[in-house]
Amino acid sequence: MPVADFGGVARHVSDVVRHGIPGWRVVTMCPPGPLADRLRELGGAVVQVDVGPASGVVSSLRTLRRMIDRLRPTVVHSHLAYADLVCAVGAPRGTRLVSTEHGISGDPSVYHAGVVKQRGRAAAHATRLRRLSTLVAVSESTAQVVRERWSPPASLPIHVVPNGVDPVADPPPADPGLRIGSLSRLAPEKNLHLLLDAFDVLRRTRPEATLAIAGGGPEEAALRRHADALGLGSTVSFESHVDAEDFLRRIDVVAQLSAWENHSYTLLDAVNHGRGVVATSVGGNPEIVGQASLVGAGSSPGVIAARLESQGLDPAARPVRGPGWQRVGGMCDDLAAIYAQVAP
Repeated sequence: MPVADFGGVARHVSDVVRHGIPGWRVVTMCPPGPLADRLRELGGAVVQVDVGPASGVVSSLRTLRRMIDRLRPTVVHSHLAYADLVCAVGAPRGTRLVSTEHGISGDPSVYHAGVVKQRGRAAAHATRLRRLSTLVAVSESTAQVVRERWSPPASLPIHVVPNGVDPVADPPPADPGLRIGSLSRLAPEKNLHLLLDAFDVLRRTRPEATLAIAGGGPEEAALRRHADALGLGSTVSFESHVDAEDFLRRIDVVAQLSAWENHSYTLLDAVNHGRGVVATSVGGNPEIVGQASLVGAGSSPGVIAARLESQGLDPAARPVRGPGWQRVGGMCDDLAAIYAQVAP
C-alpha cells in the first residue's frame, strides 16, 4: 500500500488483515501513519517503510527490492496505481504479481485532465499488465473498463472480487425522515454542488430536511460558499472527518452523486445499515443498489430531490443486501483461491 492515510482502499486492506487469508501469511508494506497503526492494532504483520508518492519513485523502488529480498514472498499484491507501477518496474523477473484495481473510471477525464496525460497513463497501465500473474477487479464494471481502456493480454486472468462487508445489527430509525448525508472526499468528481442544488429544491417543500456533508478535500471552501449563496444556513453542516458508523446512525439517506464509482464502501455500508441511498447510475453502483436508488448522471436537481424524498420517507423503497453481496470472509476466501492459482 503506497499511502499512509485510512480511506476506502485502506479499509479493504485492513478488513483482509483482520480476517486473514486462509493458508497465507499476509505482510503489509506501507508508509508510517494511521493505516499502519490500525493494522498493528489488528495484530497484522506490518513493515513501515519509505514507499509511496511522498517518498519518491527511486526510494520506493529500492525499498520494494530490499523487502522482496528480505521476505522472499510467494506473491506480491499491490493496491493503487502508484504501487502497481512500482511493482511492475521494480519487482525482479519471476516475481508473482497480483494487483487489485479499485479506481478506474469509464470516463478518463474524471481523474486525469488532458488527452496526452490520459493516453500516457493508459499506455503505462497496459504495459504493466503484461507483468501481472493475475488482476483482481472490485466489480464487473471495473473489469469491463480495464478491458476497454488498457487492452490487457488475452492470457491475463481477471477475477472479480467485490468488497466484502459483514452484516450489522443496526435497524434504521423508527421514524423515517429526511436527514440527508454525504460521506466522501470533497472533490470535483463527487458532484457535491449538484447535491446542494438538489437539497435546495427539497427544502422548498420539506423544510424539515437537513444535509450533513462529511469529509475533507479541495472543494470545501467552494461548497461552503455555494451553500451560503443558496441561503441554506444551518440546515447544511460540514463535518470534516467523522466516524462512518456513527455518521450512518444519524442520517436517513446517503447521497452519492459521483461521476464514477467502482465498488463504494459508502454505499455498501449505507445498505448494510438499512439507510436509504440515492446514487448515480455509474460504474459499480448498479451492482450494489437497485433502480429505486439510482439517478442518471445528468439528472436535474428536481429529479434528485424527489428521489431523496422517497428514499427518506418510504423505508420499503430502500435497497437491501442482494444475492451478489458477500462477507469479508468470502472476499478473503476468493483471494486465497486466486493466490493458489498463481502459486500452486
